[in-house]
Amino acid sequence: MTTSAVQDVSGRLFLAVGRLSRSLRQAGVPGPGHGAISALATLVNYGQLRLGDLAAKEGVAAATMSRIVASLVEAGYVSRESDPIDRRAWLAEATEEGERLVSGVRSTRVHELGMRLERLTPEHQAALAAALPALEALIADEER
Repeated sequence: MTTSAVQDVSGRLFLAVGRLSRSLRQAGVPGPGHGAISALATLVNYGQLRLGDLAAKEGVAAATMSRIVASLVEAGYVSRESDPIDRRAWLAEATEEGERLVSGVRSTRVHELGMRLERLTPEHQAALAAALPALEALIADEER
């Protein structure tokens, strides 16, 4: 693929993924915002994390993550305790209610995405299925 073709594909893919993600978020259930849901999903996936590590995984400042976690603690979706190794740090962990929320949000969004996929032509459905390994490869390093 030529450099200009790669730039065209990357630009179109960036816009399409961003718009699809935003559209699916808006179709979801009311409740915490995207940043809070994302942080909560990371806690569900990784288990207990120090706030600094969670902030790094989410790509936000520690102060921002502290505010997000405080709102999730207040809502009962996250528990927070002092780190026994470093008493200055906090550990955050999703509660059962937080895990249920993430599961519900995922199932709502996955259901919405499924309905949209069903409206596509069989050719477009097959093209998306064929593209999945490449899309998964784009994020494989980030998930480790």
